[in-house]
Amino acid sequence: MRASTLLNRVFTFTGATVTAVDYPGHGPVTATVKLTARTKLSCPHCPFSTTASYDTRWNASSWRHLDTAGTPMILKMLRRRLRCPAHGVVVQAVPFARHGSRFTRDFEDLVAWLVTRMDKSSVSAFTRIAWRTVGAICERVVADQLDASRFGNLVNLGVDEISWRKHHNYLTLVSDHETSTILWGSAGKNAATLDQFFSEIGPENTANIQAVSMDMGAAFIKSVKANAPNAAICIDPFHVVQLGTKALETVRRAHWQRARSLPDQAFAKKYQGNRYALLKNPGTLTPTQQETLEQLREDGGTLWEGYLLKESLREVFAGDLEPEVVMAMIQSWCDAATTSGLGPFMKAGATLRGHIDGVHAAVTRGLSNGKHEGLNNKIRTMTRRSYGFHSPEAALALIMLACGPVEVRLPYQR
Repeated sequence: MRASTLLNRVFTFTGATVTAVDYPGHGPVTATVKLTARTKLSCPHCPFSTTASYDTRWNASSWRHLDTAGTPMILKMLRRRLRCPAHGVVVQAVPFARHGSRFTRDFEDLVAWLVTRMDKSSVSAFTRIAWRTVGAICERVVADQLDASRFGNLVNLGVDEISWRKHHNYLTLVSDHETSTILWGSAGKNAATLDQFFSEIGPENTANIQAVSMDMGAAFIKSVKANAPNAAICIDPFHVVQLGTKALETVRRAHWQRARSLPDQAFAKKYQGNRYALLKNPGTLTPTQQETLEQLREDGGTLWEGYLLKESLREVFAGDLEPEVVMAMIQSWCDAATTSGLGPFMKAGATLRGHIDGVHAAVTRGLSNGKHEGLNNKIRTMTRRSYGFHSPEAALALIMLACGPVEVRLPYQR
């Protein structure tokens, strides 16, 4: 059996066939391919196709394909030029490779699948390509598979920011509660960043949005009110509870700072060591932490009062209570925090009162950012595994591959 016949039976190229194979005994295997006679000349930028070529000039092109028995394979082909009404004179597209790429679709899909499970350095070594090339392939695969249809029928969204690099480099991510996927992302975390999302999906899709869950950041609230005024702003219950946790930590640190000025440093270590006993949920405390907490209860004072306020706010959302009961308890907690005399809790109570409508919307609709936070944890794991990114576009490409609507499959799984 001829080598070209074997490869034609093994390869599953659409509209292309292998005409010759060359292997000198070392280096890559080179396979010359051509498109079938009935294949039209297609523009690589749009659906336009034609049977008429622009001229008689041929353009020599090559693409890296999947390895054959551990040996790299290169596909070579002579391509014609055509005149597109929208893009002018361009070189014809091929069905087995993306525009602007020097790799076949099968090779790029393999890299995209690997990069969601391995760090880029390992993928680079495994596929024998440059580290930066891995990121470029991810961006091409995402750009090829993402389309505007993912913005249709949006009802409940989640918005949050996540750090993709040190020194306050953030991405704003928008997720769909229905599919639990990241729909959109962009560098930055201000109102203008989220405005880009509403501008991209258009007023028709924006009008379908009923609720958006988020934290208490003013930037996202401002953008949603300006672009989707009919959508309910739902303040995530986790961030409500976090108000009490942060207030308690501020009170504890104040006790610790005052104790450090005393001659007896053992007293200061007591407040330093009880941090986790105070901040953790009672059901997850170790025996030692339980003893520490019991000692703090016996001592009493403002620190124990703050702990009770923190726990009472957490208990509001811990049970399966009716929305009216939850809101009544929150109002009571705000009153208790305001009259406690503890500055951090007084501030937390005032903050919570300012977002009471958003909390009510979240409780009534049963909406939280829990699914989005789960995606954020997955993204943080990938970020640590990748040892950082050089651009927000590369970080977003990996996020869309692993957490977005892009379905990455191995070549033989299609």
